[in-house]
Amino acid sequence: MNSEEQPKKPSGIQSFRRALLRGLGLVAPPLLTILILIWVLSSVQNYVLTPVEATARYFVSMAIRDVHRTMPDAQPGDETAMLHNTVYHQTPNGDWIPASVYNLVDQNLHDQPLPYSGAAFYQEYVQLRFLRRQITIPALLCIFVLLLYFSGKFVAIGVGRILWTASERQILHRLPIVRNVYSSVKQVTDFLLNERELEFTRIVAVEYPRKGIWSLGFVTSESLLDIRSVANEPVMTVLIPTSPMPATGFTVNVKKSETVDLNITLDQALQFIVSCGVVVPDHQMTREMASRIATQIAEEKAHAEAEQNGKPHAVSDSPPFVQK
Repeated sequence: MNSEEQPKKPSGIQSFRRALLRGLGLVAPPLLTILILIWVLSSVQNYVLTPVEATARYFVSMAIRDVHRTMPDAQPGDETAMLHNTVYHQTPNGDWIPASVYNLVDQNLHDQPLPYSGAAFYQEYVQLRFLRRQITIPALLCIFVLLLYFSGKFVAIGVGRILWTASERQILHRLPIVRNVYSSVKQVTDFLLNERELEFTRIVAVEYPRKGIWSLGFVTSESLLDIRSVANEPVMTVLIPTSPMPATGFTVNVKKSETVDLNITLDQALQFIVSCGVVVPDHQMTREMASRIATQIAEEKAHAEAEQNGKPHAVSDSPPFVQK
């Protein structure tokens, strides 16, 4: 006699856990995006803007500094004096600086204490007058773009490329830790920023790395003439990406007759690779997979309704699948 499956009522802990995971899945993407943006902006602030501003502030203040230790016509107790038709103001340590510099700093520091020396006054003056963020950020962006442009021009010529390759080989590739990090980053940047963009004409499946194991690949070209001559049939160059980072992978040359064209788009292929095969396009699912996904969706809907109404519901043990 077949016994009917008794509906199971979710416990309070299970209901709390499901609600917590749903909330986490809802909040995590925007929260992580905000945290990454904050981290990037703070890194630029701490490691780019602040050092550049400090260096520029020091050299500009040295170039325009007008500080006198004594003032010939000043009497004891005077805070201002005249020299060469310019009004000077005395700083807390006894230096004399132009009154225009002193007043600008004094008006903009608000509740902060005044600088102690004339040199410190000039550094604050340069920051307020010449290094405001609405000036420094566009200037740094322009300088950065120009550096990229001239660096690209330099590497484009033969001598520049030789010198850069030699410096990589002699310096960066010999440092133990830097060597590994630099090589990985260079592979990704070369793939993403390659001057000659890769054009994936087809998405195929090939038996790689051995017969019976099918790997997804991107067709990039028709391979080399010598390889086609030896194979005596059309040969294709295929990029076999790795999961979960499709920016890296292996380049193989495969006979056209040994490839299987896949009816999926590039975006769908990338989603399949990044998710390690979890995200499958709808039209590529088996009937069993589609049936289980429909069952899972119906079960989750019934569970949500049961939580709202306080009624028990049946729990299926089918493994979850993810659809696009």
